[in-house]
Amino acid sequence: MTIKDAILPYMIDGKPDRIVNATTPLIEALPLLLDTPDRIIGVGDGDKLLGVVTQSSMLQALGSLIVPRDDSSVITVTCPADRYAASTIAHAVEDAGAHLVDLFSGPDFTDGIYPDNLRVTLRVRTLNPGHVMQSLERYGYQVVEAGQHTSPDAEIFAERLASLNALLNV
Repeated sequence: MTIKDAILPYMIDGKPDRIVNATTPLIEALPLLLDTPDRIIGVGDGDKLLGVVTQSSMLQALGSLIVPRDDSSVITVTCPADRYAASTIAHAVEDAGAHLVDLFSGPDFTDGIYPDNLRVTLRVRTLNPGHVMQSLERYGYQVVEAGQHTSPDAEIFAERLASLNALLNV
C-alpha cells in the first residue's frame, strides 16, 4: 500500500510543508507525517499535487491493513535485537499448532532508554495462547503479555445462548 491510498477526498487550504511521492510506501510515509508540525503531508506526482494525507487518513489506511479476527490471541514477546528473526517466531507459533496472522516489531522502551531489546507483538490464530507462549519461550523469547481476543459479536452470541438456555430450563 502506498501513500496515494491514504489521500483525503478533499483538499485543504494552503500548500503542505512537506510533499512526498505518490509511490512512497505507507509505512515509510508515517514517520514523515509524524515529523510535520501540522500532521499533514502532500502527495505529489512530479510537479502535480494529488492531495493531502492527515493523521486521521493515515490511521484509516493503516487500519485497513489489519483484518479483524474473532479466533485470535495477541502475544507480546521481547528478545535481544541480535536474536530477532521473524522466521524463528513463525516456526515457534507453527510448532504449537497455531498460525501467525500478524507480527509487529519495534524497540522495547520499557526501561526508558534506547533499548538493546526488541518488543514483538504477534496475533496468532488460536483461542488459547498458552501452548504458543510455551513454544515461544522454548525458542528463547520472553513472553511479557498475552490475551485472547474477544469480539463484541462473540460476547453477544454467548449472552443470547445463555438466555436461550435459561428459557429452556424453565
